[in-house]
Formats: sequence, structure tokens, C-alpha cells
Amino acid sequence: MDASELQPISHFLNQLTPFDSLSPATLERCCRALTVGYYGKSSVYVPLDEAHPQLYIVRSGAFEVRSEDGDLIDRLGDGDFFGFPSLLSGDKVSNRVQILEDGLVYHLDPNTFNQLRSESREFDRFFNRAFAKRLRHQSRFKAKELGSTNRVSSLMSKHPLTIDINATVTEAAKLMRDARVSSVLIIDNQKLAGILTDRDLRNRVLAEGLDGLLPVHQAMTCAPTTLASSALVFEAMLLMSQHNIHHLPIIDEQQPVGVITSTDILRGQSSQPLLLIGEIERQHDLDSLISVSKQIPLLLQNLISADARAEEIGRVLTSVTDALTRRLILLNQQILGEAPMPFCWLAFGSQGRQDQAACSDQDNGLLLAHEMDEYAEGYFEALTKAVCAGLDKCGYVYCPGDIMAQNPQWRMTLKQWQTKFDTWVVRPEPKALMHASIFFDMRCVFGPTNLFDSLQDNVLESTKDNDIFLAGMAANSLQVSPPLGFFKKFVLERDGQEVKGIDLKHKGNALINDIARVYALSAGIKEVNTAKRIRLLMEQNIINRKDALNLADAHEFIAHMRLSNQGYQFTHNEPLSNFLKPQNLSSLVRHQLRDAFKVVHDAQAGIKLKFTRSF
Repeated sequence: MDASELQPISHFLNQLTPFDSLSPATLERCCRALTVGYYGKSSVYVPLDEAHPQLYIVRSGAFEVRSEDGDLIDRLGDGDFFGFPSLLSGDKVSNRVQILEDGLVYHLDPNTFNQLRSESREFDRFFNRAFAKRLRHQSRFKAKELGSTNRVSSLMSKHPLTIDINATVTEAAKLMRDARVSSVLIIDNQKLAGILTDRDLRNRVLAEGLDGLLPVHQAMTCAPTTLASSALVFEAMLLMSQHNIHHLPIIDEQQPVGVITSTDILRGQSSQPLLLIGEIERQHDLDSLISVSKQIPLLLQNLISADARAEEIGRVLTSVTDALTRRLILLNQQILGEAPMPFCWLAFGSQGRQDQAACSDQDNGLLLAHEMDEYAEGYFEALTKAVCAGLDKCGYVYCPGDIMAQNPQWRMTLKQWQTKFDTWVVRPEPKALMHASIFFDMRCVFGPTNLFDSLQDNVLESTKDNDIFLAGMAANSLQVSPPLGFFKKFVLERDGQEVKGIDLKHKGNALINDIARVYALSAGIKEVNTAKRIRLLMEQNIINRKDALNLADAHEFIAHMRLSNQGYQFTHNEPLSNFLKPQNLSSLVRHQLRDAFKVVHDAQAGIKLKFTRSF
């Protein structure tokens, strides 16, 4: 290999940690030892030779490292590595590397790899830390300490019992008897139409004196509550508790793939989050709710210690907040009496997105079925003030911007809310839009969903393909940049002389929330959770697969760093904050954090190009 061929390889490696720590002569020797491989997506997996392990350096393309059971361990792109665990441990290759996009990969033989480790302490330390991180990731899939963070797929009954919608009740009952199960899924044109359970047979057939020739569609539960196989067991437990059901069909890509029952869940381990929610629902006064809410920080620490994904932690914590909110509403209604009209308690911001962490404040409002008379005004003022005060005492501090249901400005009818959103969408003003962004991440926590759906459908209809509004939202999302300066150095926040660190919330996750929100509103996507928004944007080809996966990984990694940092602050009795001091990080983690911020930077460039050209 001559100098002209070495130059681009040397330049590439010199930008990578830990190769950037090697001397020029050592780096050249390393480059001469490399071989190059091309891996096409059509091959599905990289052919790993167990007898000849080597270090793989991704020059281009996208890959996923998966366990023998198919669990995702890591996603890899330009400048990432795989193959090093076998080189360090001497164990046989057990993971598989799936090819997501065609790519070029450099191969480094074990002899050269070990020479570099012996010659460079920084090089050796980097890969040992990377190996330790990989082991932690793998152990996460095997850990059973927290049953609720297992996947539904690990407990559900696979190959569910099904029957055609035109069958009779007798045929369904015989099928259930022979299979020794307590439910059967009802299928119409290969799609789930309903579920028939033992309880349905008892209440809707026997108790009504009907015979077995009754068609199953007249006895089944129509349009049953469902869940995806990738959901957490905790989420299944919560749904079953909320809807008072014991059978939950599991649906992937609109096809039934299993059923999970309360019996299946009982076989698993008990769930601390669900126990806490159960405790919340049993309390009868504010003082006892305040006492129970003191367990929430410990729940957060347990989830962090279990190495749960940040996305999952956010959903679990938000479910607890939702339960607390609903209980406060019900307790105060026992004092005030029945509400004078149907209403929805709306959650905005992080509670709306289901990505709460420590230090979450309140962002809420009230959606009313119709105009208020004097009595209704007094009732809802008393209710909202009591609920917001209760949330504050339970650790969810008042919103500094006063975006709370106790503020009369945010208690409105459907028509008034629609008018309010129209002022932001139809006549967008930059300053007003900046303050309004959290309202587009809204979710109904309490009340009739059809009332909320009417509002959300109206909002999405007005935002979809609305170039002027989207340009304004995109421009606002670009007002803040990721904390990277020249030479990829972190830009730190300062408070006078004190260095506070990197603001992981406002300079990291919030920017990704903004990006996902603009794309989702442009496409009329109802989902408000950022990770789910990104997945839907990828599935609908609004964002290409590689960029979507990079953005999802950056969002997860930055959120994970934020939570881990708060876990450290909690255990060291420090005030909880969103600021991370980079000097406390290893070179590997600093490298990964820089990469995550670079993804955010590139995504901002993409949104600027797509939405603000005419703004």
C-alpha cells in the first residue's frame, strides 16, 4: 500500500478515539496492517470467523449488534467498532452483526491490535471500557431483578388461539376447552376483530339464556385493548389494571402474535412501579399521597440501577405521575361533588411526551365540554387549584410559566382551545410559537378520550403540510444549538464564576424533541412521545432509516446520561440538575457524547433545509 492509498485511511483513523492518541509512526504501521471488507445489505449478517477474531472498524454503512436471542445490543455507524470483545476475552463470537446499510469496514488483525494495546495505555483503556460497557448492555437483557422492565414477548403465550368471526359460540367454547385456555381471538379478514373470554361466555351468553348457536361476534368484546410485543410487562399490567381486563391481545404490524394474561404476569416477578401505582390508588387523603410520593425518587434510582432504557424510565415515571394526578382529581371530586360537565385534564411537555425524569415541573390544562356558568367556574377553579397544589406538595413544582390548569387562561372549551391553537398555527408569530411548542405535545390524563380526540384531530388537520407554520416552528427549534464549539469541544454553561456543565436537557434532548415535533406535525402524526414519533417518521419514510436510527440513538444516549448523572447526584446528596460536568467522564463516553451532539447538529441542518427555505 503506497502513501497515496494510506493518506485517506490515516486521516480517517486520526479522527477516531483512541487511534488519535497513537504516534504518527504507530498510526502508519496500523494503517499498513489493515484490510478492507465490503458488506452488502443483501448478505443480512457480517460473516464473523470464530477461528480468526479481529477488530472491525466501520468506515461507512450502518450495522446492529444483536445477541444470540436477537436482542439489540448496539447500533453502529461511521467510526464505530465491533469484534473487540472476543479479542479481549478470548471467548468465541456469540453476537451477530446485522447489516442495515451497505458499508466498508477496516479489519485489524489480533497481533497488531494487541501490540497497540501494549504500546498505548490510552488505546488499551479505551477498548477495556468499551468491553465493560458492552457487557453491561448484554446483562441488561438477561437481568431479572426488575420484572416490569421485561418485554411482553418474554411472558406472552405465543401462537394465540384464533377463530373466524362467523363461527358460533359453541365452536369457540370447544376450541378453548380443547386448548385449555380461557380466551380466543376473533379474526375477520386476517385482522383482529375482538376477543372472547370465559367472562364473556358467562355474562353475555349463559346469564342471558342464549344458546351455543349464537355467532361469536355477538358475544365477543369488540375492538379490545391491545399492546405490541416490544412493550414492557409493566405497561401490560397497567393497561389491564386500568381497563379491568385479564386478557390482552398482543399485536405486531396489525397481526395478532400472542396473548398475555394476568396469570402469565403472576408467573413473572412483582412490579415495583405497579405496586407504587396501586398504593397511590388506595390513598384517601392528600397527606397519605404526599407520603407515598416520597417513594418516587427511590423508584427512579432502582430503574437507573437496573440499567433500564431512558425511554422506558420516562414511561414508567410518567405513569406514576398520571396515577397521582388522577387520584388527586378523584379525591377532590369526593369533596366538591360531581363535575358539572365532562372535562379532560391535559398534560403538556414532558408529562405529555411520557419522558419525565427528576426535576419535572407541572404543565397542564383543562378541556371543557361546553361553556361554563357561574357555578361551573367556581367548581373548576376549586378543583384545579387543589389538584395543582397537591401535585406541588408531591414533588411536581408549579410551572414557572404558569401553564397550569389552575390558571383560568388554560381552562377552555373545545372551541376555545381550537381558537387558541389557530392563533399559533394560522397566524404564527415567532415569540408566541416559542412559548406554545409544549402545547403540541399534549395528552389526555383524565376524562373522555373522544373530547380530547376532537381537539387533537383539529390541531393536526391545521398543521399538516402548513408551510408557514412549520417554517416558524422549525426556525424556533434552531434558536438553540448543541453544546459543541470549535474542534468538537464542549460548550459549558456558567453561573458567574461557577462552571455548571453541559445542559443535557435544553441543549440535548429538548432539541431532539423539537425536531421530532416539527416532522410529526407536518405529517399529521398523533403520537407525541419523541422516540415513538421518530419510529413512525422512519416507517413512513419521512426521515430515512439511517438518520432516524441515529437520532433515536442520540436521544436515548443523552437521556441516559442525564438520568445516570441525576442518579449520581442523588447518591452523593447533591442537588438534582440537568447539568453534566465533562471532566467526570471517561474519554470513551466523551467521544460518544460528542457524536450524539453531532447527530443533533446534523438533524438541525436537515430541518433547516426542509422547512425554513422560504421563511
